[in-house]
Amino acid sequence: MLLVAALAIPVGALGALAAWALLGLIGLATNLFFFGRLSTSLVAVGSGHPWWQVLTLPVAGGLVIGLMARFGSEKIRGHGMPEAIESILIGGSRIAPKVAVLKPVSAAISIGSGGPFGAEGPIIMTGGAIGSILAQHLHLTADERKTLLVAGAASGMAATFNSPLAAVLLAVELLLFEWRPRSFIPVAAGVAVATVVRGVILGTAPIFPVSTSGLHLTPGIEALAAVVGISGAIVAAGATWLVYRAEDAFSRLPIHWMWWPAIGGLIIGAGGLIEPRALGVGYDVIDQLLTGHATTGLIIGILVVKTLIWSLSLGSGTSGGVLAPIFMIGAALGAAAGLVLPDVIPGFWALLGLTAVVGGVMRSPLTGVIFTLELTNAWAVALPLLIASVVAYGASVLFLRRSVLTEKIARRGLHLTRDYTTDPLETFFCEDVMRAPAADLTEATPVLHPRETLRHAAYVLARTGAPEAAVVNDDGACLGLIGPSDLLVARLHDLTEATDRDRSLRYLTRVGMQGSK
Repeated sequence: MLLVAALAIPVGALGALAAWALLGLIGLATNLFFFGRLSTSLVAVGSGHPWWQVLTLPVAGGLVIGLMARFGSEKIRGHGMPEAIESILIGGSRIAPKVAVLKPVSAAISIGSGGPFGAEGPIIMTGGAIGSILAQHLHLTADERKTLLVAGAASGMAATFNSPLAAVLLAVELLLFEWRPRSFIPVAAGVAVATVVRGVILGTAPIFPVSTSGLHLTPGIEALAAVVGISGAIVAAGATWLVYRAEDAFSRLPIHWMWWPAIGGLIIGAGGLIEPRALGVGYDVIDQLLTGHATTGLIIGILVVKTLIWSLSLGSGTSGGVLAPIFMIGAALGAAAGLVLPDVIPGFWALLGLTAVVGGVMRSPLTGVIFTLELTNAWAVALPLLIASVVAYGASVLFLRRSVLTEKIARRGLHLTRDYTTDPLETFFCEDVMRAPAADLTEATPVLHPRETLRHAAYVLARTGAPEAAVVNDDGACLGLIGPSDLLVARLHDLTEATDRDRSLRYLTRVGMQGSK
């Protein structure tokens, strides 16, 4: 534990630097695509640009991503989190070095050309790759590689959003598949270091500060938080359904998958013509929604257009994260609800909508609550946020079998459970659950042939109803067990030696093994 925690410290620092570099790459790509200048500052896109630029730039970005995936690494496709989970589940927590380079570059191109995505998925892959590469170089075990991979991924998240608690919770709820000191402490160490480094290079202020001055919560308001939670679950289920219906539709196209991101880019461009502010990361739009400065037109436009272009283009296999779009869609949902619900404080319902959609889409309710609180510094709203997130989480479980993250894993033939329970086998000793056979077959049993022993065992099992019979020596030590499967194998062996083949086949059919030798 201490060794891996020590290794997680430089991984956390490098994860913060990777997050800073990725944000700079996104700013550079955005300025190059839309303004034709060299700058790394994050700027809003969509409004004020010619229609042909809004329509064609996402297509150009999609073409570049398709080429990078075809001739670089197919691992850059998707939004990063399922790929990180798959690496943990079946890849021995190994991520190739080229993925650490290609993933952030492809994400920067995707977002910079107008893609409605976030930076968090790519930084999870990049930060995770840093931890994985270090662990591979040091020849650590699979468990230790997993811990460093998750430490790097969570560190990148913490540095991107200045959200250390939410990053650790995301690691626990989504990536670690355990809560033990050997993994939790190194991840927390890496996240702490990443947050400190982030404060030096990017500052410590919340990303979307929201004032809670004048907040007065009543039981009625907290009850309405549940209504927002149910609405968030419906939107989450609808968006998830759209993502995978789009993925199914693209898979049926008679063209190579390399061209799919360009088609997704065409969908993005068409949506940008309807609501230009739905393009890009949209941090400025999220800020307007959370502070109550968004107009009704912007609220409805983002809720409809952003949901559609994000879901449909993500199904094309392009590169980009899911959290920032979910933040925007959820905030727009809450702001729309706020048009008819009682006034509390500016942005109150948008806060609840953001948390609800995060809890419903990612099935990580605690992460959704803490993320919102750390992003906004609105800690006084913790209780209604918890209500909205948990209700959305519960309702989404009823609406959909799997989340947007785990559905892709299941489609690849993997079984993924995120239920944290105690293994019942770890709570008992063998002596607590072992049942001794009802009868023993001693070495002194007078038999002429091993098959006679098996026939005698069959008689004992039938007479006593015991699951197995033990073969013991004179000292009472168990030499082995004979059970029903052993008897069936012996019977089948007898039948294969029989000259009456028809009789054998009739018996095999009777035991449900037609066609077996």
